[in-house]
Amino acid sequence: MPATDGRRAAVLGSPIAHSLSPVLHRAAYRELGLDDWSYDRFEVDEPALPGFVGGLDASWAGLSLTMPLKRAVIPLLDEITDTAAAVEAVNTVVLTEDGRRVGDNTDIPGMVAALRERGVEKVDAAAVLGAGATASSALAALARICSGPVTAYVRSEARAEEMRGWGERLGVDVRTAAWDDAAEAFAAPLVVATTPAGTTDALAASVPDAPGTLFDVLYDPWPTRLAAAWSARGGKVVGGLDLLVHQAVLQVEQMTGRTPGPLAAMRAAGEAALAQR
Repeated sequence: MPATDGRRAAVLGSPIAHSLSPVLHRAAYRELGLDDWSYDRFEVDEPALPGFVGGLDASWAGLSLTMPLKRAVIPLLDEITDTAAAVEAVNTVVLTEDGRRVGDNTDIPGMVAALRERGVEKVDAAAVLGAGATASSALAALARICSGPVTAYVRSEARAEEMRGWGERLGVDVRTAAWDDAAEAFAAPLVVATTPAGTTDALAASVPDAPGTLFDVLYDPWPTRLAAAWSARGGKVVGGLDLLVHQAVLQVEQMTGRTPGPLAAMRAAGEAALAQR
């Protein structure tokens, strides 16, 4: 169906009420003049996912997926991109004209684009705080921009082993260190914080003078204590809203076929929504 015809899209996950995706995608549709397009949110857990995906008809353009569905959706798809396969996670499903369901991961190029927007295109070393699902996407992004080692600061040997395994798979020289030594990460030119809210608060006092770049993937509440301390000491900060907007722009482009996506309008809508919370 042509992009001008009314189409449907949505974000799925559990919990989903907090998602900013509807705000961002609807802002994009308004900017692109796609007045007949709709974008909703649906509370969907893993057991309910096959039924939801199986019920999609030709009116659907695509889906955005958040936790815990990024891996669970893979067996339900006809194809996934190399980017998604690299981290075994799909956050975007596009329904093609011939009815195929194609999975992609826009988090990884979204991270790269968010850093590039702030002038960070290449680094010779980096550090990652945390070892969850977002950390593996961070490693995949760093594989594209980091020429040297990446040190992951983790809480257990099991997590350390997992991160080293991702490094081998992604072609990244991953070294691991204990979370107790996480303040040492701040000597790196790029630090990516992938941990839940509050986890890095205690590290804020350890930010050195003239730090490099911090990419903190959180966006609510913002700024985090770490991001505020980093900025106060003259460091460059990339936030979770930057990532959210850049990955969403890529989703809009894939689902609508319109390039480039309206980044500025989507960011403004996201900022306004967060200000109201």
